[in-house]
Amino acid sequence: MTDTAIPLAKQAPEPAGDPQQARAALGRLRAEVGKVVVGQDAVVSGMVIALLARGHVLLEGVPGVAKTLLVRTVAAALDLDTKRVQFTPDLMPGDVTGSLIFDARSAEFQFREGPVFTNLLLADEINRTPPKTQASLLEVMEERQVSVEGRARPLPDPFLVAATQNPIEYEGTYPLPEAQLDRFLLKLTVPLPTRDEELGVLRAHHQGFDPRRLRDAGVRAVATAADLAAARAAVQQVSVADGVLAYVVDLCRATRVSPSLELGASPRGATALLAAAKAWSWLTGRDYVTPDDVKALARPTLRHRVRLRAEAELEGVTADAVLDSVLATVPTPR
Repeated sequence: MTDTAIPLAKQAPEPAGDPQQARAALGRLRAEVGKVVVGQDAVVSGMVIALLARGHVLLEGVPGVAKTLLVRTVAAALDLDTKRVQFTPDLMPGDVTGSLIFDARSAEFQFREGPVFTNLLLADEINRTPPKTQASLLEVMEERQVSVEGRARPLPDPFLVAATQNPIEYEGTYPLPEAQLDRFLLKLTVPLPTRDEELGVLRAHHQGFDPRRLRDAGVRAVATAADLAAARAAVQQVSVADGVLAYVVDLCRATRVSPSLELGASPRGATALLAAAKAWSWLTGRDYVTPDDVKALARPTLRHRVRLRAEAELEGVTADAVLDSVLATVPTPR
């Protein structure tokens, strides 16, 4: 099931503008999202990092922690188009990417675009649909295009897939294969709010806040696709010392020999960690990457790219705990 009452996707303009203004605009975006998405600053920052690095995000959290609201608010604050697909066991690949429809008037087949033709695609409960439909997103996420009958149809730019999944429900779910997990730049854990934050949520609802009416809640566009394009261009200019590059490689190689893991991070994981660290360093006001930037992004970038051994899972070991151990043992460059 898809949302259809959404404007057509916008193409981002050519990179232009002042990088300082773009950084300020993205800072305002984080603050604007924080108006309605309470206590999720780290997750909001992760969404911005993914947009800067042209990546995708997997959001994991129990129901009711505002995962869907987060994506809709980011789109509204960036003035981007968004569509939502509710993934279900009976969803077909064509329901996601689009399909050829026979037009009786012209006696020809016409391509009808699916919901992926947008800027921010919310793939809700992605692990509730069978592998065949999950696989329909592989080309979309990697190549940013849809191929039908030998013709490639490019997607709008910017384009981001934000997929959600529930970590506690296993009945009727289809775990994402490693090849698809590897397409996500970040896996962000959406935590439950603190007591004070939850009180704030209740006060807002008591005063009339409606998550389906973001404009009435005061959410406005504080950044544009032009700001994002300028920011992406600036991120490309962030410098990385050879020692930091080697640190990224050593961290990923260490996961491949960890006794708790049967699958470590691939070279794609190393490039993802580098891209995320560059975006974060630029967001924080620097034009160079530090080892601390790499450490800060290691868990969200690598936690879904490693696989625990069965005996480690039985002992209660988590991917984050293994990554913490790797970070503690791999020497940090000076």
